[in-house]
Amino acid sequence: MKLQFWFEFASTYSYLTAMRVEQAAAQAGVELEWRVFLLGPIFKSQGWNDSPFNLYPVKGQYMWRDMERGCEKLGLSLRRPSTFPRNGLLAARVACRFSGEPWLPAFVRAVYTANFAQDHDIADAAVIADCLVQAGVSDAATVLTAAQAPESKQKLATQTDEAIRLGVFGAPSLVAGSELFWGNDRLEDALAWAKR
Repeated sequence: MKLQFWFEFASTYSYLTAMRVEQAAAQAGVELEWRVFLLGPIFKSQGWNDSPFNLYPVKGQYMWRDMERGCEKLGLSLRRPSTFPRNGLLAARVACRFSGEPWLPAFVRAVYTANFAQDHDIADAAVIADCLVQAGVSDAATVLTAAQAPESKQKLATQTDEAIRLGVFGAPSLVAGSELFWGNDRLEDALAWAKR
């Protein structure tokens, strides 16, 4: 059974999952599908105009400390972004439009590293272009132009609607068949379910 990994570039816990999901799926013998979406429309439908980690400061304090522990456990760098959450729309359009490309996983990891390890502004096209180059893309300008085309914007909107239809309410989410798993700490459970 295929495992869908639903992620959002502004999501802290998606950073932890994105950096380990490909290797974990390969070790489990599970086919992995990378599925980017936008949390903004989901949060708005719940009456939120910001990340719940900003709306509820105690929850936010816990999350950042938990991220420190999680990154230490995985050997990942963490530099709390000077702006949170960051606008990941351009990166999401790239990831959605080019979801079948072999360089996609490396691009996703480069964007998360830029945001959560280097405190770079992932809304900046130059930062995203650099992430594409790191992922082995030889013509980043062409990719960025294609990602801004109307059909690319519509594809991301449609994919976000699909996430909502599946019951996704936060990131990261993992879908195996009809089963939804939410959170970085549910990756192993999701992989086990996909192998059933």
